[in-house]
Amino acid sequence: MSYVLVLFYSNSGSTEAMAKQIARGVEKGGMEARLRTVPKVSTVCEATDEAVPSSGAPYATMDDLENCSGLALGSPARFGNMAAPLKYFLDGTSALWTAGALRDKPAALFTSSTSLHGGQETTLLTMMLPLLHHGMALIGIPYTETELMHTKGGGTPYGASHHAGFENISELSDDESALCRALGERLAKIACRLETE
Repeated sequence: MSYVLVLFYSNSGSTEAMAKQIARGVEKGGMEARLRTVPKVSTVCEATDEAVPSSGAPYATMDDLENCSGLALGSPARFGNMAAPLKYFLDGTSALWTAGALRDKPAALFTSSTSLHGGQETTLLTMMLPLLHHGMALIGIPYTETELMHTKGGGTPYGASHHAGFENISELSDDESALCRALGERLAKIACRLETE
């Protein structure tokens, strides 16, 4: 069955909350949403994580990525960049790149930051780079989504975003949630159209 892979890393839960809203949009758009995460990385070489997370979404596999019809990729902002665990996972996708396995598949991005100007747009841009190398077709949020014009928190044309606050306890605003769902729905509809071509 066709599905959109909603692949994310979340440390405090904000990015995961966005992933769930995007998944709702994907399903509204007519496709299955497959939520997957990546394990933490450690500076200690001997450290390993459990093979299965104790809670939440399962860890992503290369098969999840290779066989998806579309990809929504999310990470918290880390100094204007994607988080190391997500970058580590993407760095391991060379075999998919060599095979052209992700070429022409649609992809969308989402991020969360503790401060309003904490690098949301640059984080989205850094996540675009490996996807462009894979030949994916990037989609954003058009300004026809009216929440984009008046949001007081997150929301960019480059992808969905969230202002989590300094303690990372701010819940998604109505506008942020609506933009996440709109992005997921748009991604699913484009993935469906591309599959029928």
